[in-house]
Amino acid sequence: MNPATSAAALIDEKRLVASFVELAQINAPSGSEREIAGVVAGRLRGMGFSTRFDNADERTGGNCGNLIARWEGTAPTLRPMFLSTHLDTVLPTAGLRPVIRDGVIRSDGTTILGADDRAALAAYLEGIWAVQESGVACAPLELILTVSEQPGLVGAQHLDYSLVTSRAGYVFDSSGDVGQIIVKGPYSNRIRWWIEGKPAHLGLAPEEGVSAILIAAEALGAMRLGKVEPGTHANVGVIHGGRMPSIIPDRVEMVGEARSFSSERLDVQLQDMTEAVARAAERRGGSATVAIEKKYLGFAFSLDSGHVQMAVRAAARIGIEPFFTETLGGADTNIFNEHGLVCLTLGNGFRNIHSFDEHISIKNLVDGARYATALIQEFEEAQAG
Repeated sequence: MNPATSAAALIDEKRLVASFVELAQINAPSGSEREIAGVVAGRLRGMGFSTRFDNADERTGGNCGNLIARWEGTAPTLRPMFLSTHLDTVLPTAGLRPVIRDGVIRSDGTTILGADDRAALAAYLEGIWAVQESGVACAPLELILTVSEQPGLVGAQHLDYSLVTSRAGYVFDSSGDVGQIIVKGPYSNRIRWWIEGKPAHLGLAPEEGVSAILIAAEALGAMRLGKVEPGTHANVGVIHGGRMPSIIPDRVEMVGEARSFSSERLDVQLQDMTEAVARAAERRGGSATVAIEKKYLGFAFSLDSGHVQMAVRAAARIGIEPFFTETLGGADTNIFNEHGLVCLTLGNGFRNIHSFDEHISIKNLVDGARYATALIQEFEEAQAG
């Protein structure tokens, strides 16, 4: 057996699909990851990993912290690498009934599938098993498995980075086919307004009121939202206020978000949104306060960087054509890079995530496990020379 391909050749499709289905049926929406974390930690300990949980749950309000697992590999003096994904799903999967047809796994349409990101969990477990069984040389390996990723990368934000010894790795968490390498991610901020008007009774003195809802409506009509320009998107996704249909509404809260590949363009967009509300409030005799919260920083890799080229070589090792993309979607990758962990997001092929039509092909699932083995081998060979 060729040592360069021996690990990938040991991937067992039947076992991998069974593992994915088992993991997908564990109900663990954001904040309730304890059960799946326990199952995965138990499997990893059986594979020779040490496991630790941080105390992120104390700050996220969930029932489980982030899981950090480490295996010393066969070359413990080399630098470690990490693989990462999240443990939570965006919606509950209670009662999930997987359906496999024509090489595709989906739910029966009554729940999401949770391939985002049980696909990565299953691929990592199978890929690591194959590496261990093949006996190929392997540097130390860490798994960083986060909680509460779906609400806004919360687990990664509260990860105890002192428990992580690796400084480079990969995150399988994108709807692109295996071979996708995301080389640019966005900057993102959340913006919140509290708009104040003046209450008045509709039947007695409506002219004395100042409608906070009309201020909000005028401001929204003046904002550039959606795809503002190439590389910059914005949205106001939450708005609520008012008391009764017969009372001129005196208070409205709005929450929005902006994302951009450019921190400068992000600042410009946020300023435009802020000024739209301020102008509308002034014209109508109300007032507004605003708060802007950083969500995460962007990242960008050159195509000839060592970390990108390692992913390219790993794809070639298993006969997959790599391709490069940029995304305005956020991932734990953004937070990790911000904390000095050099990493890229890679495609693992799930489709229609966050919907009842979510699905993944068995080919992408298998290729994900093969890609994991190839990355592990490439990382070791880059150090061993």
